[in-house]
Amino acid sequence: MRYGVTIFLTDRSIGPVELARALEERGLEALYVPEHTHIPLSRRTPWPGGGELPDEYKRSLDPFVALTAAAAVTKKLRVGTGVCLVAQRDPIVTAKEVATLDHVSGGRFTFGVGIGWNQDEAEDHRVDFKHRRSQAREHILMMQRLWTDDVAQFEGKFARLPPSWSWPKPVQRPRPPIVVGGVASPALFAHVAEWADGWLPIGGAGVAAALPELRAAFERAGRDPASARLVLYGVVPDAGKLAHYRELGVDEVIFGAPSGPADAVLPVLDHYAKLVAADARGSI
Repeated sequence: MRYGVTIFLTDRSIGPVELARALEERGLEALYVPEHTHIPLSRRTPWPGGGELPDEYKRSLDPFVALTAAAAVTKKLRVGTGVCLVAQRDPIVTAKEVATLDHVSGGRFTFGVGIGWNQDEAEDHRVDFKHRRSQAREHILMMQRLWTDDVAQFEGKFARLPPSWSWPKPVQRPRPPIVVGGVASPALFAHVAEWADGWLPIGGAGVAAALPELRAAFERAGRDPASARLVLYGVVPDAGKLAHYRELGVDEVIFGAPSGPADAVLPVLDHYAKLVAADARGSI
């Protein structure tokens, strides 16, 4: 298994450069950051976590800019979005950003995507909220054409691209790995099997029970069930969890870190590094 961290990087938190260096120094292998372009004051949409929306949601940095800074000062650290809200993004621009980040990082990018929970935010981007899953799918399919074809084109209900050139192509071929966030469901797993590489659930609860359906969806799509990636996101780790995840065949465990200054974040990274080192020794 690979181990990494996710954090809301903001204008008040530890910076992406300092954080990336600290992760690599401690042997942690990945950094994922979320995305929110803005938070409308209307606040019609309840936060799925319950209660008041944490302050970091309205202060989050742009993920592609932050991850580029992180990649530029590291050699091995993988960088990823957790998650990019692809329905509310221009797919042509996003395809260019993904390909460029994969290019400048030497093939170290993972594209975590999701459909989003904030209706207020999505509608400001002209997203029909009821159809955001279909819109996200078409945006991804268009991006894949831009990443793989010398002359790319796409025709859909929500996205259209006339014959076009776009470089650079991603270093990772045919594309960076795509993992999809969301709660286990037949609809989600059908999308993962059609146009992605794996699942990005928050935490590990219920994952063992859902894995057979994820693998069955890959088989129905004519893909090798064993190729389905599993990246657990925002995990609060302990020894028992890590052993359990390894038995499940989890590819990557992403620990949650607080959105705060360096003196709040670095001790947490030290704790995670000790857990990972102990796991590597087989002593937990």
